[in-house]
Amino acid sequence: MNELNEAGNKIGYWEEYYPNGNLLYKGNYSDGKEIDYWEEYYSNGDIWSKGNYSDGGKRVGHWEMYYNNGNLMSKGNYSEYGNRFGYWEMYHNNGNLWSKGNYSDDKEIGYWECCYFNGELNYKVYYIS
Repeated sequence: MNELNEAGNKIGYWEEYYPNGNLLYKGNYSDGKEIDYWEEYYSNGDIWSKGNYSDGGKRVGHWEMYYNNGNLMSKGNYSEYGNRFGYWEMYHNNGNLWSKGNYSDDKEIGYWECCYFNGELNYKVYYIS
């Protein structure tokens, strides 16, 4: 755990901690780049994000991000290039839906719904790529 290669880059499984002793992150490195499954945390110990990194150190596949109160902030997928794609949902910090729609190459496309803080629909919009 927490090893460096000959070039001084992080390799293998790592955990780092805040000064208060709570976990900052846990995950694997390859030649200094994040790979595979990772979890990152707020200093209060609550989860901040979780998901996978590609061998190139880019977010890939399904990811979830959270507010420091534990509520879900967003969830969706990243492409092999580290760009958001497909269906995503974002939430207000009270847990109500903020917006939902699709991404292509990190840009909103098609119909999106955006909601007020109380979760009621505010408007719908159509993005043209």
